[in-house]
Amino acid sequence: MNAETSKPTRAVTWLPTITAAQALAAHDAVVIDLRSPSEFALDHVPGAHNVPLFGDAERALIGTLYKKSSPAAAFAAGRRIAAAHVRELVSAIAKRAGWAIDRSDLESRVLEMTENGIDGLAARIACRPVARVQRSAVVLHCWRGGLRSQSVAALLRSLGLERAVMVEGGYKSYRAHVVSELDAHALPPFYVLRGLTGVGKTLVLRELERMRPCWTLDLEDLAQHRSSLLGMVGLAPCSQKMFESRLALRLRCGSPGFLVVEGESRKVGDIVLRAGLWGALERGVSLELVADESRRVEVLVSDYLRDHRHRDELMRQLPKIDERMVRKVGAESLASMLARGAVDELVRLLLERYYDPLYRHSQRGKHFAARFDCDDPARAAGEIAAWIEGQQRVALERASRRLQAHA
Repeated sequence: MNAETSKPTRAVTWLPTITAAQALAAHDAVVIDLRSPSEFALDHVPGAHNVPLFGDAERALIGTLYKKSSPAAAFAAGRRIAAAHVRELVSAIAKRAGWAIDRSDLESRVLEMTENGIDGLAARIACRPVARVQRSAVVLHCWRGGLRSQSVAALLRSLGLERAVMVEGGYKSYRAHVVSELDAHALPPFYVLRGLTGVGKTLVLRELERMRPCWTLDLEDLAQHRSSLLGMVGLAPCSQKMFESRLALRLRCGSPGFLVVEGESRKVGDIVLRAGLWGALERGVSLELVADESRRVEVLVSDYLRDHRHRDELMRQLPKIDERMVRKVGAESLASMLARGAVDELVRLLLERYYDPLYRHSQRGKHFAARFDCDDPARAAGEIAAWIEGQQRVALERASRRLQAHA
C-alpha cells in the first residue's frame, strides 16, 4: 500500500439545498445572509439576518489577495479570519435559530475542515436539492452559493443543527427570482392619486391603507424617497435592487383586484420603475387631490422640517433648485432664506416658481375621473374609498348583465 492509498478518506458532508422560491415560501424559516455588511445593505431577502463570515475590510483583503497574489493566498487568509471569528459567527446564528451550542473546539474544527485548501474543502462537501423545506429551517446563503455558505452550513450540520439548508445559487438566484417575478406579475388596474406638491397625497394614501388594508401600493415608502429633487431629505433612499425586493414582497401580499397609488414620474429618486409598473401607472384612473396654499405650505414644512436635523440636509440640497429656477439677478438664495428662518416664504416661492410649473407641465392633457379636497387627509381617504367602492359595484353590475345577456 503506497502513501497515497494509506491516507484516511474524509467523509463527504451532504448539504441539502433549496431554491430561492422555496426559501421565500418557507414563512417560518430563519434566513441567514453570510455576505458582508455592505453587500447586505445593498439588497437582501426580506427578513434576513446578516451574520457575515467576513466583514467589508476582510472581504476586500481576500479579494485583493485573490487578484494580486493567488487563490491559495486568498484562501489561507480567509481560513485564518474564519477560525478567529467562528465562535462569534456560530453564536450569532444559534441565537437567531433558537439553538443551544456550547463547543470549545470550533476553531480547531475550522482549521481541520480547511487544512487541504480550496480543493480539499470542496471535495468534502456535496450539495443535494430537496423537494421540501423542513419546519423552522435555518436557510443560509452567500453571494452565489459557493464555499462561503457551503462551509458554514457543513460546519453547523456537523455540530448538530440539522435544520441548516443552503440556497442554491445564493443571493444571485434570489435576485434573478425577484426580477422574473416582477416581469411576470400581472398588475391589477390602478387608481392614481395626483395633485400639486404639498396637497398631501402621501398622507391620504396612508390613511386609505389604514382604512382599507392592502388597497394601496406606496412606491415612495418602498424607495424611501419623495420623488423630487429634495425628496431624500430626512429619509434613507435605497438601491434599485432593494426597492424591487420590497416591491415584490408587497405584490406577493395581493390586492382586492385594484391598487391605489400616488402619481409618480418614471423615476422615484434614483429608482427607475420597471416598464410594466410604469405602464400601469400611465393607464390608471387619475383622481385629482386639491388643497389650498396654506395647507400645502403646512404639509411641506411638517414633512421636510419636522426634525431639526433635516435642516442641514435641506440646506445642502437647495442650491440645486436655485440653479434651475428663473429668478431676478441678485435675488436672495434659497439657502439664505432658510438660514434666516423665512421658511413659509421659502416654501411658497418653491411652489410658485419650481414645483407647480413642473407639475402642470407633466399633467397637461390628463383627464381626472374625480376631484377630492384633502385639507383633511382622513376625510379625503374615506371619500376616495367610497368612490372606488361605487365604481367597483358599477363594474360588477355591468359584468353581471353581460353574463346574463350571453346566457
